[in-house]
Amino acid sequence: MHREFTASVRVFEDDDLLVVNKPPGLLTVPGKTPDLADCLLLRLVQEDASIRLIHRLDRDTSGVLVFAKNAIAQRHVSRQFELRQTSKVYTALVHGSLVGSGEINIPVRYEPLTPPLHVVDPAHPKHALTQWQATEVLAAITRVSLTPITGRSHQLRVHMQHVGHPIVGDTLYATQHGFSLPQAQRLCLHATQLCISHPATGQLLRLHTPLPF
Repeated sequence: MHREFTASVRVFEDDDLLVVNKPPGLLTVPGKTPDLADCLLLRLVQEDASIRLIHRLDRDTSGVLVFAKNAIAQRHVSRQFELRQTSKVYTALVHGSLVGSGEINIPVRYEPLTPPLHVVDPAHPKHALTQWQATEVLAAITRVSLTPITGRSHQLRVHMQHVGHPIVGDTLYATQHGFSLPQAQRLCLHATQLCISHPATGQLLRLHTPLPF
């Protein structure tokens, strides 16, 4: 069931930007079928018609998400994403024990034969790079910090599956690697921090959301 969006999940707001803590289980934008029409963007526009999309999070991923409140701000921040001038950090719980840090550098692409799955494909022309750091070992799972240098769809989920440590609660990818579904009631992937430059002032904004797991 989709969690209701309320003002309590607002992280930052001014005349140019609205930053929210997106709940899991809610699409950022409408899906392709009528049953997927409900989404965070629609709910926000119903409250404020000036709200404009900048970037997205997967339906089951929670965390910091930025919307613009005018066309200038939308273009400015969207350009930052295009030029990779933003900095994003996610936190995840993954299966198995991990120590230290490293990176996963292998392309990820959509697999049309098994929608909505994505797969690693070394021959794909667009590279995908994820940096990871283990922060806490919890029995048979590890809490990790994930920094996507590129922003491919499902990148973090596919990369962690590829190295044998799928994300806890991932109903799309964990079972494919031989893991039974965990007790988690959600995908344990959360956008913890996003750094952008304010479109009007140029000030560096470090936007944080609390960890829900």
